[in-house]
Amino acid sequence: MPSSYHPATLAIHADDKLNDSTDVAPALHLSTTFRYTNDLTRLNPVPDEDVFESADLSKQPPHVYSRLTAPNTTRFEQILSKLLKSDVVTYSSGLSAFHAELTFLNPKVVAIGHGERGGYHGCHGVLNLFQRVSKCKVVDLFADDATWDAAGLGSGDVVHMETPLNPTGIAYNISEFADRAHKHGAYLSVDATFGPPPLQDPFAHGADIVMHSGTKYFGGHSDMLCGVLAINPERERERKAQGQEIWWRGLSIDRLFLGSVMGSLEGWLGVRSLRTLELRVQRQSENATELVSWLDARMKEPGVVADTETAADEGEVVRKTVGKVMHASLQKDGGDWLKQQMPNGFGPVFSVMMQTREMARRLPSKLHLFHHATSLGGVESLIEWRKMSDKEVDDRLVRISVGVERVEDLKMDLLDAFKSMVAEL
Repeated sequence: MPSSYHPATLAIHADDKLNDSTDVAPALHLSTTFRYTNDLTRLNPVPDEDVFESADLSKQPPHVYSRLTAPNTTRFEQILSKLLKSDVVTYSSGLSAFHAELTFLNPKVVAIGHGERGGYHGCHGVLNLFQRVSKCKVVDLFADDATWDAAGLGSGDVVHMETPLNPTGIAYNISEFADRAHKHGAYLSVDATFGPPPLQDPFAHGADIVMHSGTKYFGGHSDMLCGVLAINPERERERKAQGQEIWWRGLSIDRLFLGSVMGSLEGWLGVRSLRTLELRVQRQSENATELVSWLDARMKEPGVVADTETAADEGEVVRKTVGKVMHASLQKDGGDWLKQQMPNGFGPVFSVMMQTREMARRLPSKLHLFHHATSLGGVESLIEWRKMSDKEVDDRLVRISVGVERVEDLKMDLLDAFKSMVAEL
């Protein structure tokens, strides 16, 4: 399959060479074990790790046991590898992918965000478990070089960033952290869950390994768990040329013994979902940016942009309920790097800081088109009073994951909810 094809085309056809039946829609294979051949000329013992000799999934040996490989997950990985332009390894969840990364790289020091810039609390939980057995040190991602040096961050260590950030949707400069990490001899790990293709390509800005919680946008329908690690293809070529083991092989062998493989049903659901990835993500990004722009305009003082009576009335309601809107599209520090890093749109998630804790707690119950639930990335819009699942965040914060609904309907739903709360003041 030529890599020159557009990602929208690759999402439909990248797995064509894996077709072994006349089915147009790939079949679901639930078997965990597969029969050996009866052809004695081809019945040769193969060590488990030799299954992972080639990252070209169309050239893998026949399936033996689903902890090694399975038809649906192999097909899912084949499509992902084309969309992410790299070799990929899938896992049972995003957190199992992060755990696999730490286990494989085995850093002595990890730089990661803390506090308001700490990102997903689940990754901190995994890092705490890793520290329990490895005793690795942790240093603040946003600390200066002197602090990194004092912590001993150096060759083989990990600088882990998340962009856009959970839960705010704010973006950070990948190239800046890549330069800092590489200057110390460390690897840059990027959690790009909030910026799936086609929105950003972290490898183009220096990332060594990219993590996704595929549960979100790769799944896209709130019905599957999945984690993904993608490896910088240029670094893999360099390792191969130098006779070193490629990371894809090492991670794949580790997964065999960690046991954190995707289920076959999840692999089948993932293939179904990737077919429409670009359509969904582009629409969700556009919807989120439109909602953010609308809220930001209404929050400005009367007369600034409220050029109609309706806009002025909406602005009064929004200002009484909303304190702040956070999203990459509103960043003042972005400049050229943000446009280069996210050329096709900003993330479909943003956060709102309500005026009070009580407003944040009550807002979800006033809405009809936004489900009050954790997680994100599905075709349906979700809202979460974030304190329900993250004890570290400000209790006035609500996170909004925008779906593919008509954006004007979403606006009106939010506005009606704001009006309802104002009426109860």
